[in-house]
Amino acid sequence: MQDTGSHEGFKGKVALVTGGSRGMGREVVLALAARGAHVVIASRKLEACEKLAAEVVETHGVRALPLACNVSSWADCDQLVEAAYAEFGRVDILVNNAGLSPLYPSLEEVSEALFDKVIGVNLRGPFRLAAAIGTRMAAGEGGSIVNISSIEAIRPGPTALPYAAAKAGLNALTEGFAQGFGPTVRVNTVQPGAFLTDISDAWGEGHADRLAQQVALQRCGQPEEIVGAVLHLAGPAASYTTGATLRVDGGWK
Repeated sequence: MQDTGSHEGFKGKVALVTGGSRGMGREVVLALAARGAHVVIASRKLEACEKLAAEVVETHGVRALPLACNVSSWADCDQLVEAAYAEFGRVDILVNNAGLSPLYPSLEEVSEALFDKVIGVNLRGPFRLAAAIGTRMAAGEGGSIVNISSIEAIRPGPTALPYAAAKAGLNALTEGFAQGFGPTVRVNTVQPGAFLTDISDAWGEGHADRLAQQVALQRCGQPEEIVGAVLHLAGPAASYTTGATLRVDGGWK
């Protein structure tokens, strides 16, 4: 894992990361734990969360709570919040990282179920978690919320249009929540480009190479390369930053 700066500001904090068992979420969990934060690791697959939690505890000596959660479910989000606060008494950092963008054959063949699923995971879940946790943060000692968006929010294409719309909505939520929960809660967005996570395995042969031609750095990102941006926005270095969107896309054209 890359060294992405100071460990100050995270020791003893409690961070909840959705989609935290794999890909970019896993790297964020590891980075926060390495800096002394206790972590709540949430994803749909409890076993994967438990495995990472055990690794975090053994390697970094912090507390780790693995929880199963389908963020598209309002009830699951509420249960996640209650479980986190029951265990730790507070959440200082929320990273809304969970997301998905299923492939579809054509725009006309996007089903109602697929559309609703994409909106649920990428927009409804982050709204509910930010609303519930942000309200508690604002009533307590404050905190930081970091939403993980996508370059699709501002460069939408026909192959992931429901996803693009959801992420554009997430960008709007960031600005609205920043106003709603200030001055003690900061809410910001990291907007990644194409990253080579396990999800990219479904892109098909040559797709990553084609995407690489669209960016100034001429390559896709690695999961650990999201960490610096998330830590910056989540930590004290960004104490005067809220309602902002930080692009981490290699210079998307």
